[in-house]
Amino acid sequence: MSQTQPPVVAYGHDTPHKLFRARSREWADQPALRHKKKGIWSSTSWADYFANTRAVGLALADLGLQRGASIAILSENRPEWLYADMGAQCMGILCAGIYPTSSPEQVLYILNDAQVRVLFVENQEQYDKVTSIRQDCPALERIVITDNKGLRELDDGMVVGFAQFLAHGQALARAHATDFDAAIDAGDPHGIAFLVYTSGTTGAPKGAMISNRNLVFQIANIHEYMQLAPLDRSLSFLPLCHIGERMGTVFNPLALGQIVHFPENASTIFNDVREVAPQVLFGPPRFWQKLHTQITLTMQDAIPLARRAYEIVTAEGAALAQARLDGQAVTGWRATRYQLLQKMVLSNLRNFLGLQNLKSAMTGAAPVPPDLLRWFMAIGVDLLEAYGLTETSGFCTAMPPKQIRIGSAGITCKGTEIRIGPDNEILVRGPNVFAGYWKQPEQTRETLDAEGWLHTGDCGELDAEGYLYIKDRLKDIIITSGGKNVTPSNIEGHIKFSQYVSDAVVIGEGRRYLTCLIMIDQEMVAKFAQDRQLSYTDFASMTRTQAVVDLINAEIEQANARLARVEQIKYFRIIAQQLDAQDEELTPTMKLKRQVVARKYAELIESMYVN
Repeated sequence: MSQTQPPVVAYGHDTPHKLFRARSREWADQPALRHKKKGIWSSTSWADYFANTRAVGLALADLGLQRGASIAILSENRPEWLYADMGAQCMGILCAGIYPTSSPEQVLYILNDAQVRVLFVENQEQYDKVTSIRQDCPALERIVITDNKGLRELDDGMVVGFAQFLAHGQALARAHATDFDAAIDAGDPHGIAFLVYTSGTTGAPKGAMISNRNLVFQIANIHEYMQLAPLDRSLSFLPLCHIGERMGTVFNPLALGQIVHFPENASTIFNDVREVAPQVLFGPPRFWQKLHTQITLTMQDAIPLARRAYEIVTAEGAALAQARLDGQAVTGWRATRYQLLQKMVLSNLRNFLGLQNLKSAMTGAAPVPPDLLRWFMAIGVDLLEAYGLTETSGFCTAMPPKQIRIGSAGITCKGTEIRIGPDNEILVRGPNVFAGYWKQPEQTRETLDAEGWLHTGDCGELDAEGYLYIKDRLKDIIITSGGKNVTPSNIEGHIKFSQYVSDAVVIGEGRRYLTCLIMIDQEMVAKFAQDRQLSYTDFASMTRTQAVVDLINAEIEQANARLARVEQIKYFRIIAQQLDAQDEELTPTMKLKRQVVARKYAELIESMYVN
């Protein structure tokens, strides 16, 4: 990272760790974190957050780790993740997050690539992954286990419990607290804070180097697109290995002071949203689709009067939302009537979902079905799109709340430049652009040009008012045998708005027409089958049931009606297995790997082109 770049400061500090220390003193008694354990929320103050972070940092230093060394964390989201992460960063030690769903082979790759010396694991499941590969990790010296349930009698000289590790650090702090402060003061504003490994949709993951400068710039500008106040509530449930969640959980609170809540486990997230009723909520489109599905399921079982009221109020809400999108003022009796409908129906609906306090509802990381955005607007929730990458340290565009445009990812964030390059590729430049790929100078040069422009690999366009429209990944653009360019993500977005479709992959490169592979939503299709007393033995047989095939065909036809002729799907096939993040078809962030899908389901794809 060039030392000649202009300084970036957030709230008077040039590194996030100096700001972290200042906030921990300023907000010492205020709650910073809450964690649900056995159904009960426990709170951690800012002062204790800093003390625990300091203890981890000093304990790492006592193991001999110096500035520039590496640790990794293999765990679900919990406060200990932050103690380890920030403790390492404050000491100048690099931290790499590893997705909890990673296979032992994927863990092995990151441990060796980053030369990890200390690995923090959550529990026995993650420890077992490491025991199978650690003989091939020459740099690994210590494993710290947070939850030792089932491991209390473990006799492993490499292992220490997190509580013991923390207690050792706290003892060190009684005599050496100034060492931690000195390490923070010595932090280089241009230095590397941590590594984020890409999810590896093509090839091995790459370690993106996120600098202190990147983080300070984002912290300084977060108020531009999130209108929050201290003590507002957020929920941390997406993997902390992902740059979006890392920013939202670890760094945004340094600017805005929100209280971060950690659910007990991933399966309780929707109940936790209702319980926490957060002021800010960020999730991928699939998360918001699930909220929509909850309402759909509830309305299916509601009494006719309730269903009719829902239909009336959402239709009126959709009409008023469209008026807003068109820039038309809603006044008079129509505005008064809608306020009454809000009180009578929509407020209860938002309470049911846990969205009654929302100030900032944001989505990104994947194409968003336009109808999903319109539905949320209709119920009084402005779900705003944003665009960013690991390599931009989070957002680089965001939607202005008062000038929403469906289908756009918003306007360029303050201090960032965006332009459209050759082949309509989106190029980004600014203090948020990462420092390069860890130990991969050639790939860094391919991505970052000599003028500092990041080549995102996404294609898009900017309109006259500066709104960015994402079309697709350049490598995913389909060119049919007739020479037509088709962006599959737009088509897939329309298909995935169906409550019965979990994911979709459009096929058609070099073909005469487009086809599609469908992943059905198991919960919704199972209810459909149950309501109609359909007979099936397992998931695969359910996907072959004619009524289910007909159901998905009807959903495809609805999507086709909103698409140009060249974009319409001619045939489809349902994938006859439930996929999760441990299957090779999906990345840890639940994105389908197109190349893997094309290879693994080649025979199924060819069956749609037999004529």
